[in-house]
Amino acid sequence: MLMNDMMLSQDYALDEARSLLTQFEAAPLSALLAEASQMAREAHGHNISFSRKVFIPLTQLCRDTCAYCTFAKTPRHFKSAYLSSDDVLKIARAGERAGCSEALFTLGDKPELRYAAAREALDVLGYSSTHTYLEAMCELVLKETSLLPHVNAGVMSEEEISQFRRVSVSQGIMLESISHRLCERGGAHFGSPDKDPAVRLEMIAAAGRQKVPFTSGILIGIGENRLERVQSLLALRDLHRQYGHIQEVIVQNFRAKTDTRFAANCEPDLDDLLWTAAVARIVLGGKMNIQVPPNLSYSDYPKLLQAGINDWRGVSPITVDHVNPEAAWPTIAKLRNETEHAGFSLAPRLAAYPGYLGTKWLDLEIYRRSLQLIDSNGFVREDDWAPGALAEVPPQSISAQRSYQFDSLINRAMAGERLDERGIERLFSAKGSAVEEIATAADELRHRVSGDTVRYVVNRNINYTNVCIYRCSFCAFSKGKSHDHLRGKPYDISLDEVKRRVREAWNRGATEVCMQGGINPHYTGQTYLDIVRAVKDEVAEMHVHAFSPLEISQGAATLNITIDRFLRMLRDEGLGSLPGTAAEILDDDIRRVICADKVNTQQWLSVIRTAHECGLPTTSTIMFGHIETPSSWAKHLLALRDLQSETSGITEFVALPFVHMEAPMSLRGQARKGPTWREVRLMHAISRLVLHPLITNIQASWVKVGAEGAGVLLRGGANDLGGTLMNESISRAAGTQHGQELDPRNMESLIRGVSRTPKQRTTLYAEAPAQQQAKSYEAAPLSDLVLDPFVGKRKNVPGKPNSEIGVAS
Repeated sequence: MLMNDMMLSQDYALDEARSLLTQFEAAPLSALLAEASQMAREAHGHNISFSRKVFIPLTQLCRDTCAYCTFAKTPRHFKSAYLSSDDVLKIARAGERAGCSEALFTLGDKPELRYAAAREALDVLGYSSTHTYLEAMCELVLKETSLLPHVNAGVMSEEEISQFRRVSVSQGIMLESISHRLCERGGAHFGSPDKDPAVRLEMIAAAGRQKVPFTSGILIGIGENRLERVQSLLALRDLHRQYGHIQEVIVQNFRAKTDTRFAANCEPDLDDLLWTAAVARIVLGGKMNIQVPPNLSYSDYPKLLQAGINDWRGVSPITVDHVNPEAAWPTIAKLRNETEHAGFSLAPRLAAYPGYLGTKWLDLEIYRRSLQLIDSNGFVREDDWAPGALAEVPPQSISAQRSYQFDSLINRAMAGERLDERGIERLFSAKGSAVEEIATAADELRHRVSGDTVRYVVNRNINYTNVCIYRCSFCAFSKGKSHDHLRGKPYDISLDEVKRRVREAWNRGATEVCMQGGINPHYTGQTYLDIVRAVKDEVAEMHVHAFSPLEISQGAATLNITIDRFLRMLRDEGLGSLPGTAAEILDDDIRRVICADKVNTQQWLSVIRTAHECGLPTTSTIMFGHIETPSSWAKHLLALRDLQSETSGITEFVALPFVHMEAPMSLRGQARKGPTWREVRLMHAISRLVLHPLITNIQASWVKVGAEGAGVLLRGGANDLGGTLMNESISRAAGTQHGQELDPRNMESLIRGVSRTPKQRTTLYAEAPAQQQAKSYEAAPLSDLVLDPFVGKRKNVPGKPNSEIGVAS
């Protein structure tokens, strides 16, 4: 018998349900709660999610007559059978102003099949059915606001589900109960054809076939028994096993309402609700999202956190719960306080859960919209801050309640232990007061390792060409001849201009030139050797910090020699160290999307390892905040730690927040808006902990986060501010507005502003020569740059066909 046929039977999974019920009823409630809670924490950590929503009751007419419902009313209660488009937009825009992300469309089921008033209203509006009007209203909300619709429109056909997938981020229908008894005379669902469990189960299955993120759940206290509750949960479990689409299961308790047939019925007590929520967690497994509405338990709702739930459902700051208008939602501030008091963190989410925010589950345009609203974990961004933008950094989270969630991981890291990927991912999930605890621990470790001195180097960036054969989707700097619209024309500066900039930098107190560029098809390994020689010929004392692993790989390939030999040739010409750029994210699943033709993770690590073996130190970097997740961050940090334990050649770790404004993949709607400020703080703090004691210098990029942001990061694990730069092209091309130079006086003012001691350093962390330091404080203005246009002929580059050369994005 097929599963859906079995679900038509009152005996669905009867033996399994009886066996489970026997176990559940034999166990003390405290034991069930403990088991459910442990399962939830192992799968979801200490974050309790909720959706900030507006409730849009498009119509409260309904053809069903459920015995407990006050949402559905007859036409005489309304001036209009449906909300107008203006009404819908008024509610949606109010929600947008209040910071909501979800437009919850809840409405009665197919009222036009019962009421002439509904049919007449639809005729006037110009729609054939409630569902076609709803589809238009979803489109309107998407067009006019940033909200994403969730559709709860009763029973729909598979074709309708497919149509709504285009205009909504998720859909749902409550199973309520698998019990057919409730549809009989005197039952809760008598006279309600759309509450037939077989009909509802078929719709849930159809949503699975259409790959729709789907919400369902059970309603307890409406005449069902506990065996039927377990059967209902098993039915949802089995549908989810088949399709993987049930993103959340609601356990909702019946509340008696006046003017209903069930007005005198008894309500489930708190213990019964706790029992059912715990049973749902155990039956459905740790990974399922289990929610219980907080407003229906009134002041007792914090106790629900004992039962293994991980979500509070949707909460609206501006609209009532139209289904349960007598039960006001707690304010979001109170919900946060109560959640934190219980030892958890509140995590706003979209109507679709993090695991469903991909093109497998969402229409492409809905997916692109959702990317702009979420952080790396798939939760809603906490603020409007973005790397590179001239905006104040958000205030720190202040809570009197200490979380203690991560003490074990923090203590192990501070002792120098290598954490595993899962532990690092957990640290990156921190929210609220837990972020402050991690940052405080990182700052304590920074003080222990580096003291209160903050170092920086007076240097000059020289980006000698922006012509590149690679198609990195995050890069707005590199150019081909057809990409003038991405911040400027292709250029390839002369060696004379390199020398001029080197001399000017030396005269302004620099001890380092940092040189990188695109992979120009006109370049060979000899080009890089000539660049180094030009620098050393002009100023022998200048430290040459140059060439990413990608440039090293290309240079060696063009000369048909090993990377080891090429690095030794560069070293002998005067190369002093390599920037650990082109790392982006050391996770090949991500690299295949953002830089598919670039060196892979092992190739990048191999070049860095070889550089260290040749006596060339390197920095290390990460570019974060685009499409990757904390799992990628954990892999990246551990790869660096493991390499450093092998070679000891990394001088510092530089966290580079993705600047999204002009990045091609952002312009195409294919990336997030960079990391959130919380994530930036966590990256610097967690890298201090995870890389301890092997990499001791954690650098904050003032050009990405601004002076104010850098000051905060210096109090959360960072001990270095990198270079003064003089010229900065790559982040500026991506859209950063924090300038190209932070001169020594302003650098030191920033450092003293956080009660630290500034100190100029060399690239390799020696003290800068006194003569150069003196010059740096009296530096003359920079001369205008000379950007020679790219006119070179295309040449064959090993591994690249001619058709790909000179094209970049």
